[in-house]
Amino acid sequence: ISDQKPLGCWSVKHGQILTCPVVCNFETHEYIAVHDNKVLRIWKNEDINLDKAFKATLSADVYRIHSLPHGGPLVLFRGGGVRTLDVLLEAPQQEIENVISAEVIRWSGAFMEGQQPVLIFTTEKDGDFFVYVQKPKLRSLHKYKLEQQESAKPLCFTAHITNQTVILLCLYSNHSVYQVLIPLPQDTEEEEEEEEEILSKSLLLNFSVSGAVLKGTSLIVLDKDHVAVLGSLAAPGKKPRECLTIWNTKFQTLQTSKELPLGTSGQLWCYEEKFFLIHGKVLTVIMYKCETSSLAAAVGKLKDSQTPDVSSFVNWNTLEDEELVVSFQSQESVALKAESRMNLRSRRSTVAEEQPETLSVGQLLLNLKDASTYVLETELRQLMAKAPTPDLQATIGCVVTALTDRCKRNPKYYPQNFLQEIVETRDLSYSLCPDLMAVALEKKDMHLLQMCLERFPDIPEEITYACLKAFLSMNEDHLQSIDVNLDSAICYVDVEFNNKEVKTEILENGFSAEMDQDMCDTKIPKESQSSSDCESCPVGLQKAALLNAVLHSAYTETFLLPHLKNLPPGQAILFLRYLYYLYVKCSEKVNTTLPGVRPPTINQIMDWMCLLLDAQFTVMVMLPEAKELLSNLHKFVRAQVRFYSELNKIEGSLRELQRLKHLRESHTYSIEVLEII
Repeated sequence: ISDQKPLGCWSVKHGQILTCPVVCNFETHEYIAVHDNKVLRIWKNEDINLDKAFKATLSADVYRIHSLPHGGPLVLFRGGGVRTLDVLLEAPQQEIENVISAEVIRWSGAFMEGQQPVLIFTTEKDGDFFVYVQKPKLRSLHKYKLEQQESAKPLCFTAHITNQTVILLCLYSNHSVYQVLIPLPQDTEEEEEEEEEILSKSLLLNFSVSGAVLKGTSLIVLDKDHVAVLGSLAAPGKKPRECLTIWNTKFQTLQTSKELPLGTSGQLWCYEEKFFLIHGKVLTVIMYKCETSSLAAAVGKLKDSQTPDVSSFVNWNTLEDEELVVSFQSQESVALKAESRMNLRSRRSTVAEEQPETLSVGQLLLNLKDASTYVLETELRQLMAKAPTPDLQATIGCVVTALTDRCKRNPKYYPQNFLQEIVETRDLSYSLCPDLMAVALEKKDMHLLQMCLERFPDIPEEITYACLKAFLSMNEDHLQSIDVNLDSAICYVDVEFNNKEVKTEILENGFSAEMDQDMCDTKIPKESQSSSDCESCPVGLQKAALLNAVLHSAYTETFLLPHLKNLPPGQAILFLRYLYYLYVKCSEKVNTTLPGVRPPTINQIMDWMCLLLDAQFTVMVMLPEAKELLSNLHKFVRAQVRFYSELNKIEGSLRELQRLKHLRESHTYSIEVLEII
């Protein structure tokens, strides 16, 4: 999620339906899914075809699979039966008991109490709600009936276990949250509760703020004093607005809220101190950190809340892509930090204790907003030098953000050397300074873009495409005057010196431009032959080095392909010519490796060539100037396929020769003639 990179995608066959959420087995690092209610699938990340993954057909319909970090996966069936995955896999067709009768499961959750997994689920029957508490390993089951509420019914549930007590929170349709306490019995042997115990509930929260009522759809417990609610806020005479709210249950106060104008799916997830919610068409991730609740925090009267751009409780700015103001907040309150999908990557959510006599990083940057260039850069250098190790990455990201913000405010200001120094000497990523490459593109700082492409692991495909387009459009004469790193290209790119071509490569495996007769069966005019000859690089040395940086950048084909379709035809042909040149150069070497420092690999060249042809194939087929290039590329690939086919035919003989060499090592000069039949 943080890198915007799909790591894997698996699909069921047409007509099959995934019937419960897929989970990860923390112990074996496997994925577990159920399709068509009864078919269990288990696979690993490296598996490609889901149809070939492990398959087991069960005897009953599955409601949900819960995965616990130290307790293993638990499978809850629609009839209320529970099995651990290990026990279930021993006999997939084992009979599953029906615990509930004519009841429908509405919610379930799994927890660890000591070394024992505990599964809790709620059911509904004719308007009555029931709560089941199970310990699968002890085969312990307890059933309770929820006290009825007049003119209101539960909409959603959540729970947590504290001090041997299950604390069940119920969000009701009357816009209130009720709390139910269920003592967790210490079972030592198999038993089943015979009589239903009616559970009483107590009012925990009422969602009413200044005449407006929050109609919640999802409820999550953050800690013993805070809950998060996703829902719509309805005020008299106004249109309902969807929002995410944080409530302090100890002091009965609304801690903070954020309107979500693009709408949500009504679902809110929480995992490892991060919220996950669908906002419009975007998955939004919000990091939070809960600290000890206090009355000052509940009413927003903390001592350090005077910073104008930073809320004492939460900074929502990045959720709206506004100017980022980074704050290291004190530990007196619950600190939530919202991260947009482009800014989440590898940034650390840091909550550091603020020294009373030392300005926070956010406050220091605000004070330097209008400082002179010399003062700004001097203070920022000192800030990076003095930053403590845990906060170093975030601090450097703040420094770069401050510099790029000034660049946007003042078009004449651009600290090229300072920015290049930071990128070259610091371990940065795109997410720490998302505006840096955009500013470099605007300033046409090719060297800085090259450094970012070579060092940043999380560059969005849109920015990678923008760099590629900028590199291809640059004039060769202008590039001659630009300082770029040539190490990746200088050892193999053929350059012209005094109008004489200088070649330093030696053909090691017989490949050349005329390696196959098919390569020369098309008559080409002399004028075009010299320009299309694959032996000379179609771009200059500087442009080749810049394009190599693009080839090294990580990408996802699904996201990059739409951008490559917009590449102008002339630039697409030039880029394909360069890739073809690299392809031929790699084929000249036995080990298909280009010389130099971090040159493109054969896999990178092939992947980009295929991607470019997929994106631009229709255009290239229609362009007369691309016909010759596609023809030569086709013939070269066909010749290689033929060559490797011949090698495969004599593979057995070559292995036999290798065996004979080990058996008979002659220390004297000799000539041997071996006949290969």
